[in-house]
Amino acid sequence: MHVESDPAAFREKLLSWYDQNRRDLPWRKDRDPYRVWVSEIMLQQTRVAAVLPKYQSFLQRFPSVQKLAAARTPSVLSEWSGLGYYRRARNLHATAKIIARAGKFPQTSEAWRALPGIGRYTAAAISSIAFNEPVAVVDGNVERVLRRVSGRNQSTAKSWKTAQALLDPRRPGDFNQAIMELGATVCVPGEPLCAVCPIQSFCTAQGRDRTLPRKPRQQKRKIAFALALSNGSVRLVRRSSIQTLMPGMWELPRSDVRRKPLFSLKHSITTTDYDVRVISALTADGVPVRISRVPQLALTGLARKILCRAGVI
Repeated sequence: MHVESDPAAFREKLLSWYDQNRRDLPWRKDRDPYRVWVSEIMLQQTRVAAVLPKYQSFLQRFPSVQKLAAARTPSVLSEWSGLGYYRRARNLHATAKIIARAGKFPQTSEAWRALPGIGRYTAAAISSIAFNEPVAVVDGNVERVLRRVSGRNQSTAKSWKTAQALLDPRRPGDFNQAIMELGATVCVPGEPLCAVCPIQSFCTAQGRDRTLPRKPRQQKRKIAFALALSNGSVRLVRRSSIQTLMPGMWELPRSDVRRKPLFSLKHSITTTDYDVRVISALTADGVPVRISRVPQLALTGLARKILCRAGVI
């Protein structure tokens, strides 16, 4: 059966599966636009497992858009630490101020797209889930499902058109979450779980996706940082506010990678895998910061990882 010949049956099978098998995720407890919006920004380029603990703590610190709007930027970045892509946090904060001034949330995808850091996918996800707007989403998971169902690569424009044609207009938010959930848990990269797929009868691929281009190989790089502790303080360096990557964030001073490490760890950022060496030092660049104050700083994810591993925080 081809999906375009019976989209109603496709929707019914997908939504029935979703109703019975969807993951119990905290942002699905209700359709509060604040919670939906925060979750969608956090989930951009970040795995669900990494978002779960940060989502809960972020909402405890900033339980409403008004609280987030009134917060200082370093406080927002500090709470975001560990999720990476810190521009998302800055855009989230900027958008909170706009919404707080307006006194209400946008209710259409077009209005959401006018706000900082919100593109077509995020706008559609928020408006369909929180406000039931009948607009489809297309992310990597959805593209994979559509590609396997059709058995061919589709342009981005074609994927959006197909997703919109399949969308259930009565339950657009649930349909969007269902097709993304399918891609995340069943129609996965590599070897999909076809035996338990609710839309198997519509799929032309029936197995490994051979149309998917290979991912670029990860680069390998060694890097070292100095851990200088003295009198209840640790030396830290603040990144320049004009740097492209993580501006204004705090990190440990760099060190000589050839020195014997106190310990080592692995860390990945986009396409680079880092072999990180932490060197014990009596002194280093930067400024001494009281250890009791460190957890409240806007630390880079790697700095927080190192300090946790060292038992400093």
